[in-house]
Amino acid sequence: MSRVADLTRFYSLLDSLELRIGGKRQLADFQKFRDWPRRGVYFFFEFSEYRTGSGHVPRVVRVGTHALGAGSRSTLGQRLRNHRGSSSGGGNHRGSIFRLLVGQALLAKGGLPTCRSWGDKSDAAKAAVALGIVPQALKAGEAQVEQAVTRYIGAMPFLWLDVDDEPGPHSLRGIIERNAIALLSNCERPSCDPASGDWLGQYSNRSLVRTSGIWNQRHVTEVHDPAFVEIFEKLITGGAPSK
Repeated sequence: MSRVADLTRFYSLLDSLELRIGGKRQLADFQKFRDWPRRGVYFFFEFSEYRTGSGHVPRVVRVGTHALGAGSRSTLGQRLRNHRGSSSGGGNHRGSIFRLLVGQALLAKGGLPTCRSWGDKSDAAKAAVALGIVPQALKAGEAQVEQAVTRYIGAMPFLWLDVDDEPGPHSLRGIIERNAIALLSNCERPSCDPASGDWLGQYSNRSLVRTSGIWNQRHVTEVHDPAFVEIFEKLITGGAPSK
């Protein structure tokens, strides 16, 4: 099957998933819900982004999962909470690559104060030392950007698929994440469902984000295995997928 055919089927399955779970949610409403499955895969959309090559509905702009390393205990709810940020509107972009990427693009687009510490180091204390400032000053300097990221990501609708398998290299969640990203990505291949000219990711300093058209970097240059769509369908319809 062609990539366009696989994309069309993939989005049709997402429609089925949406019906099954009762509709998309937004991270801004995260605290209203307590029914998140223990483990899963998530799919984010943006209101301004639509498919143009395989359909005419909102396109997926971010795919992710969690707990892929053997022994990992993180949950889907914890991962989504990391992306959402704090209930007060702040957040920690060093704990979420999604937040880091969106924040950098917002800074590049303009309208926010310059923040030279954004994305510097994996630890805020180390970043403060590297920049020669106290941690409180670093936090204050990043606060407005973190708040803007929380508002932006919080408004993005998303779906999630309950896949409660054990962490490890053969996780079904990993298979879905890797192949869905590869299928959606326009990096190093003919474009299908490209990002709009107004998409925030066009301001990203990461070429893999700009060329793929999604807020992902890992797996965007890979080629998807068409067999994953069968696995995806069985997971959504309640079958027993084989790896």
